[in-house]
Amino acid sequence: MVRKPGKMYRNVSKRAYTRREYMGGIPGSKIVQFDMGNLSQEFPVEVNLIVEETCQIRHTALEAARISINRKLLKEIGRMNFHLKLRVFPHHVLRENKQATGAGADRVSEGMRLAFGKAVGTAARVESGQIIYTTYTTPQYVDKAKVAMKAGGHKLPSPSYITIVEKAVPATPVTESAPN
Repeated sequence: MVRKPGKMYRNVSKRAYTRREYMGGIPGSKIVQFDMGNLSQEFPVEVNLIVEETCQIRHTALEAARISINRKLLKEIGRMNFHLKLRVFPHHVLRENKQATGAGADRVSEGMRLAFGKAVGTAARVESGQIIYTTYTTPQYVDKAKVAMKAGGHKLPSPSYITIVEKAVPATPVTESAPN
């Protein structure tokens, strides 16, 4: 059977199907990592990739975007100068009613109407304005992080935009010693 295009699963139409303890045969998620880069350092700037529309993003699209962003960041700014975080998880299980394809299949299998289907993958349901990826970095690498995030945004089914947030760095407290 042929894998159907991602646009078939993009729209949020029915209730979420997430109770995995009651279902079997769910394919594993393709997402390998949720945090990449330098995980121990605090960075003063965060670059966010935000979706504009409410949609479902398949786990394969999330992984493709993650690979694209991570590869560009590693090449451009190096592993120690960023922390990339995937902020959503594909909870929703996608179902498909398998049908015969090929020559003459229209006569062979019209199929049952509103069939339940079997699990074929997972997707993350995201709202309009939700952050999908965040890159923490330093001010000198913000432009390169923006380019990487934009490249990853092209892999997602919804139009996206990028925001930059500068975190307030807490000043180190100065302790005055009392005269003896």
